[in-house]
Amino acid sequence: MLDHGTLDADGVSPVDALRQRLRHSAAHVMADAVLTLFPEAKMGIGPPIQDGFYYDFEVARPFTPEDLEQIEALMRETLAGNTDFQREELSREAALELFADQPYKLELIEGIPDADTLSIYRHGTHFLDLCQGPHVENTENIPAVKLLSIAGAYWRGDEHRPMLQRIYGTAWESQEALDDYLHRLEEAERRDHRTLGRQLNLFSIHDEIGPGLIVWHAKGGVIRTLVENFWREAHYRHGYDVVYTPHIGRSQLWQTSGHLDFYKDGMYAAVEVDDQEYYLKPMNCPFHIMIYKSGLHSYRELPMRIAELGTVYRYERSGVLHGLMRVRGFTQDDAHIFCLPEQVVDEVGGVLELTFEFLNAFGFEEYSISLSTRPEKSVGESDMWDFATESLRKALEDRNLSYDIDDGGGAFYGPKIDIKIKDALGREWQCTTVQFDFNLPERFDLTFQDAEGGRTRPYMVHRAILGSMERFLGILIEHYAGAFPLWLAPVQAVIIPIADRHLEYTESVKTQLVARGFRVEVDSRGERMNQKIRQAQLQKIPYMLVVGDTEQEGGSAAVRLRDGENLGPLPLAEVIQRLEEEIAGSPAAQKI
Repeated sequence: MLDHGTLDADGVSPVDALRQRLRHSAAHVMADAVLTLFPEAKMGIGPPIQDGFYYDFEVARPFTPEDLEQIEALMRETLAGNTDFQREELSREAALELFADQPYKLELIEGIPDADTLSIYRHGTHFLDLCQGPHVENTENIPAVKLLSIAGAYWRGDEHRPMLQRIYGTAWESQEALDDYLHRLEEAERRDHRTLGRQLNLFSIHDEIGPGLIVWHAKGGVIRTLVENFWREAHYRHGYDVVYTPHIGRSQLWQTSGHLDFYKDGMYAAVEVDDQEYYLKPMNCPFHIMIYKSGLHSYRELPMRIAELGTVYRYERSGVLHGLMRVRGFTQDDAHIFCLPEQVVDEVGGVLELTFEFLNAFGFEEYSISLSTRPEKSVGESDMWDFATESLRKALEDRNLSYDIDDGGGAFYGPKIDIKIKDALGREWQCTTVQFDFNLPERFDLTFQDAEGGRTRPYMVHRAILGSMERFLGILIEHYAGAFPLWLAPVQAVIIPIADRHLEYTESVKTQLVARGFRVEVDSRGERMNQKIRQAQLQKIPYMLVVGDTEQEGGSAAVRLRDGENLGPLPLAEVIQRLEEEIAGSPAAQKI
């Protein structure tokens, strides 16, 4: 196991720094191979990225999988050549001359400030690239490399610029590390929520409706309902008022909130009604503020906690949409807490406790926490920022929670805590955010009557625990690979009659299970029993209850599990007891 050691000033471990260097170097080796095979290719950029690297090229025709095989073969020849990477500094004029036939490199050079040093890296006898580095010393320091895929990419991410061909690859410090990564990629593909969504009949996306807009099917609707019901019960227990607000609001509301000035590109076009402009809401905050403003408040009424599963709509480019993870319409588990200064630490602490209750209930045991401080451009007085930041810090430290500092990473309107969860593959997902907002209380002139009878502005804490229902359910699908724990499974058991003469008993078994609150189906198709069992396993149904003559006579069911385990015939009362105990033992059930 590699020791990641002490983090450097940028928060990067020695191992991660090594991987960045070797992946950056591998991108150069790949570009060398591409230019060897396609001498007229024009080079874009080739940076290291999370777990790999890419390089963009303009070529006469799209790359093919066969091209990737040839490029990778040439790369291996170069890597075996024991060639040094050499850095050279040069003048702007020399750089422009050197890359005269590479228009994208010329554009990059023109964009580099005059005061910055220009440098190139060479390896071998002919390849060089505009680059600041760093790189590994020698090609033999890249022991394991693999090209992965081809995609289109607009130059500099601008859809009005040329579409280039992007080759993705990965490089590691050993063949063992590469093999482990490729295995994780295969596992990630097996768990892809988009594939499982189709296979398990959970949700769909239709061009006729619009990209990035999710249609939940009956089974996906069951899971979502269970999660939402758990969410509501937990919030009531923690003293929140659950509200509902409209999907649209008049332009005046969004003008006051500042969205039309600062966020209009992310909003959909206005709809005119009765000579008034209305906008689909991109956020729930202004509506919760209007609930607060609907009456006068005393300090004795605070804290006020307002929560909503509120659906919002935001414009996302079609190229970044991704199943449930990146959509245009999604439901946020939003809440806003209006409180006194002396209540802030306890309120943030309460959010943290609620967060870990949720993470535990849904099977997430690993997480990382960051505290983001004031950015260079922000609103609010320094003493408010200091107070808010220290309040967040104290809430974390009072609970002995480890966290990193993201210096300057706060929103312009307040500091925040972010919590990333780790799934079964060790991937991190940003879900929970707890942040102060100094902007909206000022814009909407929020006040309460203090103990002296004056009007004072409340502190406002904005928080989301799951982030959005769509994204969280996508994470859940991949975390469990579709095999949800019994309490979350849309179908908890399927009853399989061996022959038509067992149908009456099958319905009796179903009636008893449904009466105890279980979600049950009957597979009465005229297929062979083994085929029905196989289909139920593919559908990730936790329990298969097979009934034939013996079971009918004895009031039992032959129990099989989705992992293939055969428990044999069990009395129906014992089957029910087993199901009830399994659900009662889940972390979620213990909180309900």
